[in-house]
Amino acid sequence: MSEFNLLRQENRDMLEIPESKVMSLQIEETLAGKRIVDVKNATSPHKFAWFNGDPKEYGNLLAGKQIMSSRGHGMYVDICCEDNTFIIAGEGTNIRYYPSREKCPDKYQLQIIFDDSDCIIFTVAMYGGIWVSKGEFQNDSCKNEFSYYQRSLRSISPLDDAFTESVFEKIFQNTTKDISMKALLATEQRIPGLGNGVLQDILFNAGIHPKRKKSTLSDFDKGELFHSLKVTLKTMTENGGRNTEKDLFRQNGRYKTILSKNTVNRPCPNCGGVIVKEAFLGGAVYYCPVCQKL
Repeated sequence: MSEFNLLRQENRDMLEIPESKVMSLQIEETLAGKRIVDVKNATSPHKFAWFNGDPKEYGNLLAGKQIMSSRGHGMYVDICCEDNTFIIAGEGTNIRYYPSREKCPDKYQLQIIFDDSDCIIFTVAMYGGIWVSKGEFQNDSCKNEFSYYQRSLRSISPLDDAFTESVFEKIFQNTTKDISMKALLATEQRIPGLGNGVLQDILFNAGIHPKRKKSTLSDFDKGELFHSLKVTLKTMTENGGRNTEKDLFRQNGRYKTILSKNTVNRPCPNCGGVIVKEAFLGGAVYYCPVCQKL
């Protein structure tokens, strides 16, 4: 497995479907109408912070631009500026807002300052992209990320009504190998933005073990999984994201994860058994051995 894919599997702080949606709504409500007056480059260089072209040119691209809107899709957040200019944050990138009365952290990978002296900073923990694009986003230096980004824009989100059982069935059938549920749902971005984080509660609510092979699922099981996918992600989003992640204002989400680093070795809320953590497919899986039989 490549160094990049290992990082993707192991990343513990990332945008997934609920967080990208929540973050984009917060950005639009807080920043729309503000005008960029200054851009400051990294004070803490990072080997796995990826940029589009030379980040020293970001100031020239963004200075004077007004924030118009924001969109969250998959594991990305796009900040849409006037003149067809975009600031794009990838899955491992944190965006945090600091009003003028508060001091910004000294270490960051990018800082954007607005005409009212408020600012946002971008930081990368393990890996992440911070891209500025005039017009359609292109990224020749990281083609995997560009491919994931384009797929995310084109795909139907599970949060949308258009994501139906037939859409899910097509995704399910397009995997030719008899792969595990974790591999099917949380690798290769078959459902953009559905990662190893949100996967855990989706499978728990469906009563399905993360190592279970897709050939063992009945039509009833697939129906339960589809229902859990839709309802779990909707609940996470409506509650401001997961409590393992922070939002634009540095607050944890209000959705209490059932299976996560916060609940390992604790009692299962359904049966009282102990929640287990195991290494699987380059990352960790959490499950209840009683409620999610293999």
